[in-house]
Amino acid sequence: MATILYNRLTKVFILSLVFFCGGVMAQDATPSPTPTPSADDVLKNLKARPLPPMPDLKRVGIDNTNIKTLSMNEAIHKALENNNDIEIAKDDVRINEQTLRSLEGIFDPVFTINPRFTDSTQDTGQVFSGASSSTISQRSFQTNSDFTKALTRGGGSYSVFFNNQRDSSNSSLFTTSYRPTLGVTFTQPILRGRKIDNNRRQISIQKKRLAQSDADFRRQTIDVITRVQRSYWDLVFALRDQQNKLENLNLTRENLRQVEAKIAAGSAAPLNRAEVQTELANREADVLIATQNVSLAENTLKALIYRDTNESDWASALTPTDRPDPNVVSVTLNDALKDAVGNRPELSRLKLEKEINAIDIDYFRDQTKPRIDFNGTFSLNGLAGTPRSPNQDPFTTLLITGDPITNANAFLLQQINILRNIPTIGLGNAIVPPVTVTPSQTPTKLIGGYGQALGNLFKLDTRFYEVGVTIQFPLRNKTAQANLASSKIQQERIDTQTRQQEQVIIVEVRNAVQAVETARLRLVTARIARENAEIQLAGEQKLFQVGRSTTFLLFQRENTLAAARNAEIRAETDYNKALADLQKATSTTLRVNNVTIDSPTK
Repeated sequence: MATILYNRLTKVFILSLVFFCGGVMAQDATPSPTPTPSADDVLKNLKARPLPPMPDLKRVGIDNTNIKTLSMNEAIHKALENNNDIEIAKDDVRINEQTLRSLEGIFDPVFTINPRFTDSTQDTGQVFSGASSSTISQRSFQTNSDFTKALTRGGGSYSVFFNNQRDSSNSSLFTTSYRPTLGVTFTQPILRGRKIDNNRRQISIQKKRLAQSDADFRRQTIDVITRVQRSYWDLVFALRDQQNKLENLNLTRENLRQVEAKIAAGSAAPLNRAEVQTELANREADVLIATQNVSLAENTLKALIYRDTNESDWASALTPTDRPDPNVVSVTLNDALKDAVGNRPELSRLKLEKEINAIDIDYFRDQTKPRIDFNGTFSLNGLAGTPRSPNQDPFTTLLITGDPITNANAFLLQQINILRNIPTIGLGNAIVPPVTVTPSQTPTKLIGGYGQALGNLFKLDTRFYEVGVTIQFPLRNKTAQANLASSKIQQERIDTQTRQQEQVIIVEVRNAVQAVETARLRLVTARIARENAEIQLAGEQKLFQVGRSTTFLLFQRENTLAAARNAEIRAETDYNKALADLQKATSTTLRVNNVTIDSPTK
């Protein structure tokens, strides 16, 4: 009888609800888009039904059969190998290495060889040139070579040269001659340029730039590892949150199954289904959102550890194998600050920038000095060839002979005789005395070919040396003085930037330590909340089983436990993320994760 009375009251309530809704809709000026169901239709739909299917949790672009397990160390290792940001930073280091090698090339020895051939025929314009005709023909073949090198210390340079020349001429003692020359020149600054010059300045600066690019690479590596750690724990949280939501959904499905069984047995009204289905729909929505969050966290991690978007691993489902460490430890602020000051790449970069500025100061101060350079040259000369005519014995001849038209002395003698033979003078021709002429004798050592010329070269009989000093005094030298003043101002600016960066680092470290401590305390309280929520749900389930509780209260306890578990999972992952952020703030990420970076070669 009680059941029949309950069913009748239910029907009356539903009919009243239908009539009330119909009356309200009748007052609305806009007609309803769908016809109002009759009371019989509503009651028919309240009969027992089977459980609805589970929501589709398949993610877009993911093959659920292709599951890849991934530990934190594996994720970091993949990121170090494949991350594009790290690859760009690594290329910056390589470029700076090659730039340094390019600048150091100024000290590479240079060997130069310069062969030349000259053939000239010139009109002398006079008959007293000593040539056998009025034109001079000359052919010359030169092969000049030298070995030049700038010194890495002292700013000096030297050049060893070996020149060779072969001449053929109709106006010289030899028809063919060879003239080898071997020597060395040396230049050494005494004041300006001795301690530092522009080449050594650029090389020293580039070494610092290379060290700066190495610091930038370490900073970029630390940043990528931290992002991998945070993304990894975000994925861990998303998967555990999804599992937590699924467990809560399964509890609701179990409640619905029990309600359907009671409706089928007639011990519960079909109206009880509505409350359970409402909660079921809400929890299904939570599961779908949690599934979406899994995709978001997974895609963020994949972008860090995969090089190419076309890799097949993008379609795989990542399953982290590491779990948050349940053990929490306290962090000492002083130790964290000490690590940060000693390890932060930003401070190392500013320190190197200060050293670069010191190099500029030394260089521009040196440029204000006068220039005094020592110059020295020493060379050996050789000569040999084929003489124009054979050697002759001495013979007697007049002091002045020859045709006055072609011989200057004979022409002068002719003019003197004309004057002496003037009638008023009457002296007659001048008497020209005889003389003994010894023809030019070519030394035997000069007769020969190129081998004889080299032999004469190394006999050291003919040599040349020269020493000197080049002095240059700048009268005002505004450029060097202005550059020196600018460098000193830059030094003050770098000091200010260093103090500013130290303040930023101290704030970051203090905030990171506070975040770790807060996450630690949150984790402790979250565990307590979850444990008590489990006790409350267990008690509520017993009350519900004996009819002393309602579905509404049971759902509240289930939702409270789900929220407590979610808070504990979040606290665990946030604690590990806070530790990662602290490692980044103190630049201990590489050491903690056993990552070794080789410094570039200088």
